[in-house]
Order: sequence, then C-alpha cells, then structure tokens
Amino acid sequence: MSFFISQAHAQTAGAAGGPPGGDLFQIGFLVLMFGLFYFIAIRPQRKRQKEHATMVAALAKGDEVVTTSGILGKVTKIDDSYVVLSVTDNVELKFQRSSIHAVLPKGTLKAI
Repeated sequence: MSFFISQAHAQTAGAAGGPPGGDLFQIGFLVLMFGLFYFIAIRPQRKRQKEHATMVAALAKGDEVVTTSGILGKVTKIDDSYVVLSVTDNVELKFQRSSIHAVLPKGTLKAI
C-alpha cells in the first residue's frame, strides 16, 4: 500500500521548535506592523475627519463654500443637517452639511 503514499518521517525536536525566541519575534513584528499602520493610515484620517467636522460646525450665513461635487455658492440658510446655497440669482440648492468641502475666502465668488 506504500506504493502511492510516501512514508512520513518524524522531525527532531530542535528543528520543529525553530530558533529560540521565534514566537516572541512574530508577536513583536505584528505589534510593530499594527503601530506603523496606525501612524500611517488611521491617525491622519482621524485628524482630517476632526478638521472637517470643526469646519462644518463653524459654517455661518454668508460664507462662500465649495461642495464635494465642485459647486460654488454662498450660504443663505443653515439647518441642523442641511445648508442652503445661493448659486446664482434666484437659484438656491440644498445640500447636506457633510457635503461641504471647503470654506473659501470672502470675495472669491465675485472674482470668478
């Protein structure tokens, strides 16, 4: 019956254990990788989210803003969740507050 199955040989105890401290090295490597991932990806994203939340909370009537879709407008009315932008004469659009991308300096709309 051993014609199709090759015989298995037991390994010695030294070869199976690997180098001393191998398990500790693997755990340390995983912790190091998580720490690196945190400082490269998670921390900057949280910082940007916090800055965006403070910018949206500080919106006031009369601010000139740009939305995430690229529409420029002047804030005419603010609700809890929505902002009404005056895009041009007699045209007002309603957006969610989170869709505001940036607040522009005063006079930007007239310069464009």
